[in-house]
Amino acid sequence: MGFADTRFNVNLSILFTELPLLERPPAARAAGFTAVELWWPWVDAPTPERSELAALRDALRDAGTQLTGLNFYAGRLPGPDRGALSVPGEESARFRANVPVAIEFAASLGCTAFNALYGNRVEGATAAEQDALALTNLAFAARAVAEVEGTLLIEALNAPESPACPIVSAPKAIEVVDAVNAATGLDNARFLMDLYHLSMNGEDLDDVIDRHTAKTAHVQIADNPGRGAPGTGSLDFPALLDRLRKNGYDGYVGLEYKPGDGPSTGSFAWLPAPLRAAG
Repeated sequence: MGFADTRFNVNLSILFTELPLLERPPAARAAGFTAVELWWPWVDAPTPERSELAALRDALRDAGTQLTGLNFYAGRLPGPDRGALSVPGEESARFRANVPVAIEFAASLGCTAFNALYGNRVEGATAAEQDALALTNLAFAARAVAEVEGTLLIEALNAPESPACPIVSAPKAIEVVDAVNAATGLDNARFLMDLYHLSMNGEDLDDVIDRHTAKTAHVQIADNPGRGAPGTGSLDFPALLDRLRKNGYDGYVGLEYKPGDGPSTGSFAWLPAPLRAAG
């Protein structure tokens, strides 16, 4: 029960950020983690030099860490999470240019889960125009992901921290998932259930889990308030993770929280070392 039956991975774009990018995989492995995920690491470069991609690939392999999830290019994160796929013009083009690069990189490491952030509302285009562009770009990404038998993840953010993002509830994210699957006929779009964002939106997490686990392909956690480690806020993660399992979820749970003032290694006291290896 609780944490013991859960496979965790650690997000190297919010944890271990006190270290240079290439030093984070070995640091995660030294802390006991064998599975990691990443936001797109090059915030200003959707198509970085191949040497940079190769260096990160080598760092992950040499550390003995498995990449299990990767965000497509979305600009500078965290917040304001602007995304790229619903923004007309250059940002949309940068997202589409990133898709084959990200897929080739991740697939070379055995990773086939890709998160596409919807993006904020912007001036100069109507909501309907942006939603149409987002669906076009998501369908483009879903078809590309299908070539590696992968999954396209759609995530709801939270309104207090991302007020310009239109995807700020589980039902809205599920609506987008269904629209992408209908547009492509591939059925490879799924919900990324981030319990921190959903709790910030005031959603009933038990109800979200009961209603939407069947369409969920990845889960991320951070406590609320504060986006810290489990135990720093009010969320009952042992009960939530038990509920997820009872509803049939057996995938990874990504640690996507802020480590606090000290080194990231000090933020894992809540999780016994033997439970950090994904197995």
